[in-house]
Amino acid sequence: MIKFTGIDEIVAIRRDIHAHPELCYEEHRTAALIEQKLKEWGIACTGGIGKTGVVGSIKAGTSNKTIGLRADMDALPMQEENNFAHRSRHDGKMHGCGHDGHTAILLAAARHLSENRNFDGTVRFIFQPAEEGGAGAKAMIEDGLFERFPCDAVFGLHNWPGMPEGSFGYRAGPLMASSNIFRINIRGKGGHAAAPQDSADPVPVIAQLVQALQTVVSRNIRPIDAAVLSITQIHAGTASNVIPDHGWIGGAVRAFSDEVVDLIEARMNQLATQIANAFGCTSEVMFERRYPALVNSEAETELCAEVMRGLYGADKSVEYVFEHEPVMPSEDFAFMLQERPGSYVFLGNGDGSHRQPDHGLGPCLLHNPSYDFNDNLLGIGASFWVRLTEKYLA
Repeated sequence: MIKFTGIDEIVAIRRDIHAHPELCYEEHRTAALIEQKLKEWGIACTGGIGKTGVVGSIKAGTSNKTIGLRADMDALPMQEENNFAHRSRHDGKMHGCGHDGHTAILLAAARHLSENRNFDGTVRFIFQPAEEGGAGAKAMIEDGLFERFPCDAVFGLHNWPGMPEGSFGYRAGPLMASSNIFRINIRGKGGHAAAPQDSADPVPVIAQLVQALQTVVSRNIRPIDAAVLSITQIHAGTASNVIPDHGWIGGAVRAFSDEVVDLIEARMNQLATQIANAFGCTSEVMFERRYPALVNSEAETELCAEVMRGLYGADKSVEYVFEHEPVMPSEDFAFMLQERPGSYVFLGNGDGSHRQPDHGLGPCLLHNPSYDFNDNLLGIGASFWVRLTEKYLA
């Protein structure tokens, strides 16, 4: 591992960002802090990309080869339950996913690479807004990210609670699922609860549809094609003696391929139409594809694994570097991987024992109100970015 000068400053920056969380496309203070630090370290940077994104660039040597390193900046709309000194200053906003740590890691790497330009080419530091549902990666791409700041390959990382502290997980191919949401509206004819024969009741339709949708994955998707269909909302009615004239259900779909999502959407439409018709009602399915599946390219993933093993050496790499199984959460870095080859990796956040006194009840999981990023990872993550850059731009 690299011993970074000024690591205490990086820890302070991470905790400052944690204390001042900003939601999707509101990351003005965070972006200003990033620009200030990059300029202090002699790194050219441009803000306002994809609304609040920042890109810094360093060129060394004569090669035209380029690498992009990405960190997300936004927080979550949730209440923090920790009481340590750097807890959120803003009710209803919290860095509950570690984006504060990802930003600090990339800043540490940027500073070191600026001071020690042991590479031949250009490195881009991509600080992205709005990962948490706002598709900030897509916004930056549409704002000309790769035209204005060319990258031959792009890389990202995310801390992962439960993995041993400082360990790395990698995987070529699909690593994270696509994110899709749906709402199915059922419309019938309302009336008095005592005279159901005069109504077309949407409630039995909803009940039947909830049950039928549970068979889509179990009876239509191949067992080797992982998918999730979760119904998370059911809404109908306003009074106990009134049959409503409409109701709706909503939820989420996750899968690793467009073909599986296509099949789920098609079956959803068929079931909604046929069940509603059987009860004298009508249906409308709204299906939104939000984030695509995250698919890592082979060569770039193997390069990441090689760098990870080099950080720990032959003895420790067996314990600290491993192939990770695919997971169902989604990540909008997938949009960048649709444009450029690259890889997204996991960095173990540990078991939660790193947290300061006065933290909330555990466990220290992502999107948990007692979560806090593990500052012990700052040097480890930055070492990975530095060595990856030096190897890619050797």
